[in-house]
Amino acid sequence: MQAKKRYLILFSAGACLILLLCFGGIQVPLSRRGPSRRDDRSLAGYHPGARWRRLQGYLQSFSTFEKDRSDDLSEHISPRQKRDTNSFLYTGKRCRMESCFDFSLCERNGFKVYVYPQQKGEKISESYQNILTSIEGSRFYTPDPAQACLFVLSLDTLDRDQLSPQYVHNLKAKIQSLPLWNEGKNHIIFNLYSGTWPDYTEDLGFDIGFAMLAKASISTENFRPQFDVSIPLFSKEHPRTGGERGYLRHNTIPPYRKYVLVFKGKRYLTGIGSDTRNALYHVHNSQDVVLLTTCKHGKDWQKHKDARCDKDNAEYDKYDYREMLYNSTFCLVPRGRRLGSFRFLEALQAACVPVMLSNGWELPFSEIIDWNTAAVIGDERLLLQIPSTVRSIHQDKILSLRQQTQLLWEAYFNSVEKIVLTTLEIIQDRVLEHNSRSSLMWNSLPGGLFTLPRYSTHLGDFPFFYAKLGIKPYPKFTAIIHVVTPLVSQSQPVMKLLVAVAKSQYCAQVIVLWNCDKPLPAKHRWPATSVPFIVIEGESKVISSRFLPYDTIPTDAVLSLDEDTVLSTTEVDFAFTVWQSFPDRIVGYPARSHFWDSSKERWGYTSKWTNDYSMVLTGAAIYHKYYHYLYTTYLPASLRTMVDQMSNCEDILMNFLVSSVTKLPPIKVTQKKQYKETMMGQSSRASRWADPDHFAQRQTCMNKFANWFGTMPLVHSQMRLDPVLFKDQVSILRKKYREIERL
Repeated sequence: MQAKKRYLILFSAGACLILLLCFGGIQVPLSRRGPSRRDDRSLAGYHPGARWRRLQGYLQSFSTFEKDRSDDLSEHISPRQKRDTNSFLYTGKRCRMESCFDFSLCERNGFKVYVYPQQKGEKISESYQNILTSIEGSRFYTPDPAQACLFVLSLDTLDRDQLSPQYVHNLKAKIQSLPLWNEGKNHIIFNLYSGTWPDYTEDLGFDIGFAMLAKASISTENFRPQFDVSIPLFSKEHPRTGGERGYLRHNTIPPYRKYVLVFKGKRYLTGIGSDTRNALYHVHNSQDVVLLTTCKHGKDWQKHKDARCDKDNAEYDKYDYREMLYNSTFCLVPRGRRLGSFRFLEALQAACVPVMLSNGWELPFSEIIDWNTAAVIGDERLLLQIPSTVRSIHQDKILSLRQQTQLLWEAYFNSVEKIVLTTLEIIQDRVLEHNSRSSLMWNSLPGGLFTLPRYSTHLGDFPFFYAKLGIKPYPKFTAIIHVVTPLVSQSQPVMKLLVAVAKSQYCAQVIVLWNCDKPLPAKHRWPATSVPFIVIEGESKVISSRFLPYDTIPTDAVLSLDEDTVLSTTEVDFAFTVWQSFPDRIVGYPARSHFWDSSKERWGYTSKWTNDYSMVLTGAAIYHKYYHYLYTTYLPASLRTMVDQMSNCEDILMNFLVSSVTKLPPIKVTQKKQYKETMMGQSSRASRWADPDHFAQRQTCMNKFANWFGTMPLVHSQMRLDPVLFKDQVSILRKKYREIERL
């Protein structure tokens, strides 16, 4: 009997417990862990009933009640609390390329970018105009929205600080009225500043929908991986194109400078971003660790000044910032009001290794750049450990970090154009994922902008990675002879040149590019050769066709020749041997130079025989065939059209291109003064070299090209490579290239 009572009591207790659970009387904790940051991301946009989608009908009244309740509460919270609550909670907060990007727009015409026409009466800041101009001048630009894969607003979205004079009002309504907006799909929005005093949130003040953000000072919390692009904060003085080179002119061993660690900047007495900078004085020692701050900024700084302000301001004025920057091994980059800082780019340019103190900052172009190879990533909470940490870094690592800062600065950051192009290239790699760059391409010389994966994704197909891969270029070359005059005699220089080149032990094939107006000669009129011989008619008979990436070029090396070039087999062999040691450069015989004409304030071109040079003409030069692809694909059609219309300057343009990529001069081999003097005097081509108009055109080309590149990429050199024992008073039998001295 007692056993039955016990069972009855247990059954009753169990039934009561079940009823309490069903009606919410008891809450059972499922985990002792609080939600992680990843959990927060995954539950973004959570609403009651989201976990119970099959039971929406039963919870409808509950959801409505919660909505009404939240509406009632919203009436009693401050505008600041509303802004903080809604900050960055856009429609597409959880967007990724697969969910918020329409890949079908890119299938027909490839990766093309359309810029909206500027609306009448809308003001645009200089920085945003530089961004739009860079896009419109790139190979990605299309004026036809029907061909576009990506869209860029003409409305200035760079500065979304409501206190800024550059702030554009009513941006939400203006964007929503755009016929192509489509909730932001396939759009990218550029932004440098978001939020305003005192909180500086990342809210842009309008719903970006499904658009991508190219944003400075973006936090890892709000950054959408593989969708947004983190860009650097740059000033309005940042050059649109060209940009200065880094300041590391030569490597110093050991790589130490006067200061170990420096910083000079504002100190915020109150508000966001003040904690780290207010604590810098604890580390400052006035010797090799110089961290200077000033309170003297803003209109009412004296109202808020503290006991340290006067001393800090006096110490601040003792040091010159540029002198500190260029004479320090490490540069501190603490957060300011926002996560990013101008100090970041300044440190990169000065080859001062950045020490990042900005917790939660998604570093610029983090998707492609390995910042551990160029910066020290610190923690704001461990400020006092920073000096000992940087002192413990080995000198070999310091040298490596410093060199990498220069690579990244010159490849991606030294102009607005490069920042914009890098952003577009990152997005293109996502769209054309099967033809995307590897990490090594992005983080090695010459950088991702000059390593185009549409050419190849195999590193060995480029002239830049042979040493890293431990391989050598293919040990043969293809000769391309550019012919513009009719074939009238077997004694013409082109016939002798063809025979001499074909006899080279390194020649794999000879291609004659027929750019003459006359019909092709019969096959029997060409001399017999021991290597394959092909005649190709030039596309549209324009001079740039000599640099087309022909599929018939089987080798890495191209020997480019004018029809009137006079070269022996020995000279060809020696030049190719030299090129094998410098596969990323132009190697050849005829050299020219550039100079700055201060009286006319323009660049000049000279063919005088001097001790230095900056160009090797492609009338007798060897280079990698990849430069054919770059010439055709990377350079704008406007430059190639100008060259074709003048039928001149294609060799200068190729030198500009290669020097822009390598940042190095070409290589001149053994002096040969009779290169142009021995050309056939009867041809129309030969007479052009004595034509003053021809020379004047080349002067014009120099300045047109420098204007497009934004700088003068040509580099002077005084190096000339000769064969061993060249001109030495020893037996000719001891010399490998004996014939060169007799020419």
